[in-house]
Amino acid sequence: MDPAGGEYWSSRDFAKVLGYSDYRNFQSVIESARIACSNSGQRVEDHFGEVTDMIEIGKGGQRAVKTVMMSRYACYLAIQNADPSKEIVAHGQTYFAIQTRRQELSDEEMETERRLTIRAE
Repeated sequence: MDPAGGEYWSSRDFAKVLGYSDYRNFQSVIESARIACSNSGQRVEDHFGEVTDMIEIGKGGQRAVKTVMMSRYACYLAIQNADPSKEIVAHGQTYFAIQTRRQELSDEEMETERRLTIRAE
């Protein structure tokens, strides 16, 4: 959680959950998600915040690395732009396809009810 109460996930942690063993391979997913965010009219800075983390390297040393703190929306975009050959990514993409269809059906039902109410009046 950030100080304002917003949820954010570390891109490094999220990459591991999605089955990316090498973070470098996940960086292109983040870039695609940023482009989708921008092209949809959202402020990229609101969803992708860069921070510097310290990671352990050999013999107890540490090194500074860039990490992206991703909002829930950014994580959704990342799933949609991730490698579908990874089973967890395929499940995530399927989940969003199903949820989108449910919302479409709900919207259609509400529109039908609205028309019937107007007709009855």
